[in-house]
Amino acid sequence: MDRHDLADLDALQERSTSDIGWFWEAVLDDDYDEIVDLSEGIQRPTWCVGGKMNIVHNLLDKRQGTPVEEYTALQWEGEEGSTRELTYGELHRRVCRCANALRHMGLGKGDRIGLYMPMTPEIVIAFLAIVKIGGVLLPLFSGYGVGALVTRLQGAEASALITADGFARRGRPIQMKETADKAVRRCPTVEHVIVHRHLEQNDTPMTAGRDHFWTDVMAGHDTEARTTRTDAEDVVMIIYTSGTTGPPKGTVHTHCGFPIKGAQDMYHPMDLKPGGTMYWMSDMGWMMGPWLVFGTLTVGATMVLYDGAPDYPDPGRLWRMVDDHEVTHLGVSPTLIRALKTHGNAPVEAADRSSLRAIGSTGSPWDPESWRWCFETVLNGETPILNYSGGTEISGGILCGNVLEPLKPAAFSGPVPGMDADVVGPDGDPVRGEVGELVLRAPWIGMTRGFWGDDDRYHEAYWNRFDDVWVHGDFAAIDEDGLWYILGRSDDTINV
Repeated sequence: MDRHDLADLDALQERSTSDIGWFWEAVLDDDYDEIVDLSEGIQRPTWCVGGKMNIVHNLLDKRQGTPVEEYTALQWEGEEGSTRELTYGELHRRVCRCANALRHMGLGKGDRIGLYMPMTPEIVIAFLAIVKIGGVLLPLFSGYGVGALVTRLQGAEASALITADGFARRGRPIQMKETADKAVRRCPTVEHVIVHRHLEQNDTPMTAGRDHFWTDVMAGHDTEARTTRTDAEDVVMIIYTSGTTGPPKGTVHTHCGFPIKGAQDMYHPMDLKPGGTMYWMSDMGWMMGPWLVFGTLTVGATMVLYDGAPDYPDPGRLWRMVDDHEVTHLGVSPTLIRALKTHGNAPVEAADRSSLRAIGSTGSPWDPESWRWCFETVLNGETPILNYSGGTEISGGILCGNVLEPLKPAAFSGPVPGMDADVVGPDGDPVRGEVGELVLRAPWIGMTRGFWGDDDRYHEAYWNRFDDVWVHGDFAAIDEDGLWYILGRSDDTINV
């Protein structure tokens, strides 16, 4: 109150409600003592030391009472063609209602809550409500079977699971609740299951006392809610790797880590700005799902969600979506582009695509032919393809293209700002013009704080080869023009 010349609590209360924009800016203006503390070594940095930060303040709370409140936060399209849209203000109110509902169930700070849902507006509402109450997100791939769910729910000792009755793929219903039930029976820590009727099925199996329909849980709760005050380094999310090369690893991320790194990657190399619209094809169980939510809302942009197959009912679906949602930044995998290329140019040329300012790509390597087809046919030889490579444990990218410099097919411009990357040989010395190990020589704010419940494995995975050097597990090279290339995995440390 002294800082803002407020005489007493009544004056604070009055201004906090009459000037909402000022209030939330002031809440977020707490100083931290030190941006990063490396006293325990670069393997264990502590960021924003002494700072208080619940990322939902930045994403939604501080937008209220400002022009951004009326901006579109989310556009959604279902496979059958239905659409929904939420402004920042509408999303805030629904998140508050959900947060109040979760608190009413006894959930709160530190509780791990699983999200096993299709990409609908409800998954974003639940996602942000969990963060708002100080809970810990546990995103789960919507296609997981029972075993994969059990491993992650048990490993994180989840208190609750939010799921759906199912979703549609290529017009066919896919059940989720039955899979969730089988998993939860083996997870005694899960006391609550919330079910969104996405398919509006009337025969969804429900367990009395444990299971609750989304609409019933939300009914009657207020659309204003306090945001739990958290430390900047409090855990916001545990996101597991795929586990295809060994037991899945629960990468640990904090309020000041993953969200800030994701937003920085969007804002700097990808040039996503307020008013832009990003559709990155992903599931919430892969890191690009949380990355999309945290990043777009931090920037003040719009996210697009699609719950369906990108080539259904025909191979022009994706390009029509670009037009319909005025997508400025589209994220794809080279694998998808290869599949769409087999249908020829006609589905692409039937769409306008003029809103596109960049296509981002991640998930698999490019082949030169598919890269050129995407650049010349989809982007008319004028708009950049931004290769993007990093990982779940990075909170985003190590390498990326950018909108300023020319690129060769399949190349990266170089490291994302803030990433002290290098390519080294077997002795740890830098190499150029030949294949080496991709490494990082300095910490970054999005670096995983470790593996949940397995600290030794974290150190073994990245830090045991060279002193104070993160070995990422990718083969890489830097050519004579200074362009970078990822050339496959050098080990099986992690897959996303």
